[in-house]
Amino acid sequence: MGSCNPITTMKSLNLDAIRESLIRQEDTIIFSLIERSKFPINSPVYSPSLASTLSSSKSLLHFFVHQSEAIQSQVGRYESPEEHPFFPDNLPSSLLPQYNHPQILHPTAAAININETIWDVYVNQLLPLFTTEGDDGNYVPTATSDLQCLQAISRRIHYGKFVAEVKYLDAPEDYGPAIHAQDRDALMELLTFENVEEMLKRRVEKKARVFAQEVTLSDMDKEEKYKIDPSLLPRLYGEWIMPLTKLVEVEYLLKRLD
Repeated sequence: MGSCNPITTMKSLNLDAIRESLIRQEDTIIFSLIERSKFPINSPVYSPSLASTLSSSKSLLHFFVHQSEAIQSQVGRYESPEEHPFFPDNLPSSLLPQYNHPQILHPTAAAININETIWDVYVNQLLPLFTTEGDDGNYVPTATSDLQCLQAISRRIHYGKFVAEVKYLDAPEDYGPAIHAQDRDALMELLTFENVEEMLKRRVEKKARVFAQEVTLSDMDKEEKYKIDPSLLPRLYGEWIMPLTKLVEVEYLLKRLD
């Protein structure tokens, strides 16, 4: 499932458009996790031993993501301000005519990339929560699913730049003093709406109960079964996605008036 509703013009930069895009991205993340859950954890995918014959790679996943990004870069993926590579150094240039993306974000936004943190969270904290123990040898399909999860989560978190921009434009008098003072705590307080965050966590759990439910035609099976535990989603958003999104927002706002 791909992303949708890209922010392509200043006219589309408003809270309603941002909210709609973020809601649709929830679907992408949930379906990506469901796809990855088809395979056990397959630990060799993340081990240096399996990648010993792959040049300059720390793991099969490292090699797979790095090579995939090189191909995607050549067809212009990372020309979009909504996309962030996990391995940005020395990416090949796009071979396609450049699309003239409008300058919506402050120019310093391009330097904000927290994918190293997202990678660590995904591999070391999130994966063990929704995959079973074991090794079925399906290493390439596993890495393919991992790439989809990583990109979906990264896109959602880095959308914080657009969220921060529209919030600043709506209330520069609120954000300006904290930006001038480089006050991270004040910015974080301005960006935090606990009731909205709780509503978001309830929504993603409800979606997961629908999307991940094992469907059966038998009237005998009364117990609901799920491909992934729906309670994973509010935890994912509450512990990682929302905090990291706000981190991106703060980093963006600190540079907004440079």
